[in-house]
Amino acid sequence: MEQEATYRGTVYPWQCDHVGHMNIMWYVGKFDEANWNLFARLGLTPSYLRSSGRGMAAVQQNITYERELLAGDIVEIRSRLLELREKSIRFRHDMTNAETGEVAAFCEITGVHMDRGLRKSTPFADTIRDTAMRHLIEPAEV
Repeated sequence: MEQEATYRGTVYPWQCDHVGHMNIMWYVGKFDEANWNLFARLGLTPSYLRSSGRGMAAVQQNITYERELLAGDIVEIRSRLLELREKSIRFRHDMTNAETGEVAAFCEITGVHMDRGLRKSTPFADTIRDTAMRHLIEPAEV
């Protein structure tokens, strides 16, 4: 699957730190917004999560910072699903400066599908699995 845009936004001055670039807390926030757009494409929509009593929890997140983003920069995040397991997924976000095309940061996250009532991991529904399999970079037997 070609990476799909899952976030577009702007770096605001109040998101910058004492050295003038976007503070790391905002990178995390923008990656989080991209998570929910990616999840919705997989069928993990807000209405599905509410009606089914399911949720998603991040269990690992690794961010690599490549270039600064400054106030006024337009940010785009493209996301792709890397791995699908019975109860978890692994995906990657690439954050770029939309004007220059330069990668500012990338993030790899492992998320777990959970039953919110039991507070335990639970297998993905077949419909979610089927949709997610179509989004895998290289679909594999899981």
